Amino acid sequence: MRRATVGVALALVLCGGEVSPARADVTAEQVREAIDRGVAYLKRQQQAGGSWSDYSPPRGAPVSAYHGGVTALCTLALLNAGVGPEDEGIQRALRDLRKIKPETTYVTSLQTMVLARAAPKTDRLLVARNVAWLEQAQITEGPTRGSWTYASGGQSGDNSNSQFALLALHEAERMRVDVNGQTWRLAKGYWERAQNPDGSWGYRLALSGNGSGPVSGSMTCAGIASLVITSDEVRGTNAQAEGDRIRCCVESESDEGPIRRGIEWLGSHFAVRSNPYGAREGKLHHLYYLYGVERVGRLTAQRFLGGHDWYREGAEELLRMKGGAVSDHWIGELDEENPLVATSFALLFLSKGRRPVLLAKLKHGDGDDWNRHQSDVGNLTRYVESRWHRDLIWQVVDLNTATVEDLLESPVLYFCGRNSPVPQTAAAQEQLARKLRDYVDRGGFLLAEAYCSGADFDRGFRALIDERVFPEPEYRLAPLPPEHPIWRTEEAVDAKYVRPLWGIEFGCRTSVVYCPPEAAGNVRPSLSCLWELSYAGRDQEFSPEVRGQVDAGLSIGINVLAYATNRELKFKDPAKPETVTSAASDPFPRGRLYVANLRHMGGCDAAPRALLTLLETAARELNVRAGVEKRELNITDQALFDYPLVFMHGRNSFHLTDAERKQLKTYVQRGGMVFADAICASRSFAEAFRREMEAIFPDQPLEPIPKDHPLFTRAFGGFDLSTVTRRDPQARGRNEPLQDILRRVSPELEGVRIGDRFGVIFSRYDLSCALEKRDSLECQGYVREDAARIGMNVLLYSLQQ
Repeated sequence: MRRATVGVALALVLCGGEVSPARADVTAEQVREAIDRGVAYLKRQQQAGGSWSDYSPPRGAPVSAYHGGVTALCTLALLNAGVGPEDEGIQRALRDLRKIKPETTYVTSLQTMVLARAAPKTDRLLVARNVAWLEQAQITEGPTRGSWTYASGGQSGDNSNSQFALLALHEAERMRVDVNGQTWRLAKGYWERAQNPDGSWGYRLALSGNGSGPVSGSMTCAGIASLVITSDEVRGTNAQAEGDRIRCCVESESDEGPIRRGIEWLGSHFAVRSNPYGAREGKLHHLYYLYGVERVGRLTAQRFLGGHDWYREGAEELLRMKGGAVSDHWIGELDEENPLVATSFALLFLSKGRRPVLLAKLKHGDGDDWNRHQSDVGNLTRYVESRWHRDLIWQVVDLNTATVEDLLESPVLYFCGRNSPVPQTAAAQEQLARKLRDYVDRGGFLLAEAYCSGADFDRGFRALIDERVFPEPEYRLAPLPPEHPIWRTEEAVDAKYVRPLWGIEFGCRTSVVYCPPEAAGNVRPSLSCLWELSYAGRDQEFSPEVRGQVDAGLSIGINVLAYATNRELKFKDPAKPETVTSAASDPFPRGRLYVANLRHMGGCDAAPRALLTLLETAARELNVRAGVEKRELNITDQALFDYPLVFMHGRNSFHLTDAERKQLKTYVQRGGMVFADAICASRSFAEAFRREMEAIFPDQPLEPIPKDHPLFTRAFGGFDLSTVTRRDPQARGRNEPLQDILRRVSPELEGVRIGDRFGVIFSRYDLSCALEKRDSLECQGYVREDAARIGMNVLLYSLQQ
């Protein structure tokens, strides 16, 4: 079994069309508060023995079909909402649930999902017992073969019970409890027969044995998710091991037509205020349906369904509903009036749907060249989850239709293929290059790989990157040296399996990493191939050689991700990305603060958005009328005297000309101010800056600004900076992973005193990379929040001199 990822190939359906805007600006904080209130409500409703009150079943359903189900559902919701297994209430619930024997499908399935998440090691035998029960409870003969009903022995299965059984088996398989392959094959066949010609599903199989009704969004979500899970279990992998040999880019049988048709139906009928029923909508199973939408979006690695940002719109609807925004629980309509059930479904949607995005796989071109290993990124994400002990997700992003804001939802983009990724037309090439450059400019990280002997991808990618994305000569792909942190950020890579990696040093870090194809001869499997193979199933025993290669591939993958993200991943924010209006379009420029970035040869544009981010933050938090368009100046430009404050940063050594020194001295003596920092605490830049200041101001050397100076207080309308947090990367030992040491310290700034003021202020520790929101394990400097506060205090200080 591999992680359920068959839906990844459906990006051409899911990513197409216009994206519908959110109907309201729901913020991450509002979602978090709603989750916290829901958690508190469920905890208050828990009974002393650990259970929650049972649910009254709908007419026709046996009472026993739901006994213990509410307890399992509430516990599952709490676990996904962030309540740890060690929580006293969770422990009481687990003790109660362990007493329940497998008798009905719903309860056994929910119980299995809870035990697999809360105590996979402790309750492995109970999970295996439940798997065996679900296997024998599956209907194996007749028209509904492959389905489940309420209890064992029934012959008329339904799609709701069948969905929950598969969800439980999927979670059991994830913890490596064996599930019979025939169970998966029968279930896959059932769901394919139950699909209607238009792509939808209903609750029960039609009497004809094909199709089902009545059609609904909730059952269509069930059908899509069930086929994603079963198809992934049944089809072969795109990577195979035979002895010490690994075969990559293997063609596997995969019929994704049913899933694609289901997605098309769901996209065309998408709604969040109701559960769509064919041509009409209704409130029946509304929250149950939203829980299904979350599952489809997550299992198919999609942010958009039919052009809809399903999480953003769903979160807005849940906070709009009665109880969702102002109370501590949810109450649905009709069958969901039970607040325990309604609140649990709402929490499952909000919490599981907001899991942090680890990386996105880029769909490019017209075919499936981008996806020859369909489970590669899913398996890598699974591995990272196990190492970082966090729930994470990955996404598919269509590079042709995505905006830069869409790309920025993912901290890392994985760009892979065999064929050239360069579009045919010059206009399309320029558009692609600008999109990738803007993404990297704004803090994104690009990981690219040519697989399957991808010489064409290699030529196209190098031309795209070196000629269009980074036309500046100082930004060129170059081999990563042995001392680069990527080789040991998380795990030391066995020297036997180290492979060439190339990168581009851009600003605060290596922002592009490329794994090229190897020369003819002993060609090693691609990283994508090794990730695909890494979860091929417990029945396959790898040789030591194959195991070593797979482990090294995973180590390189997690190292790149740890380096790119600093292991700091944010929960998904349902709010629309902020758009800052450029001051260039402001008809009233008078009275605005403009700050220019000074050009020099030490990497003056290494963090291009640092100054803009500082000005945007000041405009937002201090109500400073700041001009936020990019302005760069040569130091000898006479326009220098139009700015009360100018900015410098860099990471390389530099020298100023005599004319530049003279102009800068005149500027400061006339009342101007220079604010500078060394990117990632660069010694080369710091030494050069100090040397130049000594040459310009031989009688006023840089000196430490006293810790009790008003600059570090609220005296000018800013922030109390008596203590701040500084990041100091440390190696735990030779070839050991890097780790961050966060220290609470007093800020260290130096200044050149001109009369009773500081005309130059310099930080030898990084501010710029933090302002750019580039989290790097090798960057020594202040954390993002404090870098912004230091910068804003300097801005306010300069305005009042």
